[in-house]
Amino acid sequence: MVAAAAALADDAGLDNVTMSLLAERLGVRTPSLYKHVSSLADLHRRIAALALTELGDTLRDALQGRSGRPALAAAACAIRAYVVEHPGRYATTIRLDAASPDDPVAAAGARVLDSLSAVLAGYRLDPADTVHALRLLRSLFHGFAVLEAAGGFEMDTDVDDSFDWLIGFVDRALTS
Repeated sequence: MVAAAAALADDAGLDNVTMSLLAERLGVRTPSLYKHVSSLADLHRRIAALALTELGDTLRDALQGRSGRPALAAAACAIRAYVVEHPGRYATTIRLDAASPDDPVAAAGARVLDSLSAVLAGYRLDPADTVHALRLLRSLFHGFAVLEAAGGFEMDTDVDDSFDWLIGFVDRALTS
């Protein structure tokens, strides 16, 4: 059911996901969904856990054997591709508070941050700057990908060229 809801979010947009639309897609009656989730908010949290798990796996695989700029580029490309391919499910990950350390959202989110931390390990950062650098990476990669997925780049310059420029800019900043 969560996978179907995630696919629906990608197809129709997260704001258009309703329990009745999901039930229709699954060929069941709406009340039967409540045997599996308590509310639409609960369903969104479950989609977020799925999305963060998928993104964590994608990042882990993309970073294998890489460090420095190649790791940075691999992480950036992995996040960009995931967000563009799965805009609805990714939207559920934007603003979440972990209910507890055992919360699946917390565990999956930690895997994503661990991968981004691994990217930063290839640079000589002051440990006090790590959180700032993590926020920088997340903001840049997230922002670029969300804007691209929404069709927000209307200038004539090639989007891939801009993305490569962004990666080079961040690499230079982290190297200096």
